Amino acid sequence: MSTAAAPVSSLRSGGVPPTEGKGTLADLIPAGRVRDIALVAGGAALTGLAAQLSVPVPGSPVPVSGQTFAALLVGTALGARRGFLALGLYAVAGVAGVPWFAQATSGWAMPSFGYILGMLLAATVVGALARRGADRSVRRMAGTMVLGSAIIYAVGVPYLALATGMSLGQAVAAGLTPFLIGDALKAALAMGALPAAWKLIGRKG
Repeated sequence: MSTAAAPVSSLRSGGVPPTEGKGTLADLIPAGRVRDIALVAGGAALTGLAAQLSVPVPGSPVPVSGQTFAALLVGTALGARRGFLALGLYAVAGVAGVPWFAQATSGWAMPSFGYILGMLLAATVVGALARRGADRSVRRMAGTMVLGSAIIYAVGVPYLALATGMSLGQAVAAGLTPFLIGDALKAALAMGALPAAWKLIGRKG
């Protein structure tokens, strides 16, 4: 086999060439439709489980939960397409009645539903960036997490204002400010975990 054919063969089998510096962690699993279905379903389930790790915030209809961290992690690990499908499945199933939104809720008639829509968009964006190597270093992963969180709030906070009749300033105070410290901690965890995973498998880009 020629050296030019090796990377092609690796991609066809679902792997990512070590020298390419592109691809997501999920791409290291042998390719196939069953793999993609399992990853999408697993990403949705992980987000639903993380959402149950929630704590009410006094004066805010939005609780602190693990779902935003899970959504960004799923998007980064699975890539844009699978991340979008995983968060889409999470959103559609929750609207249909599966009680796996934060605090075991479901449906769309809630002030915090905009954050779920934001997670769908954010998972897609961070997945696209991860495919280009954004999860390979602490610095790049930090920027990816900041951007993903900003997208979630860019959708969630205005939605909160419209759903509750709050002013934009009130919505920021209730739906953004109380979560910044927690988001920083989640970002720090991701900044360490994902680059470390790439180093562990010896495929850092």
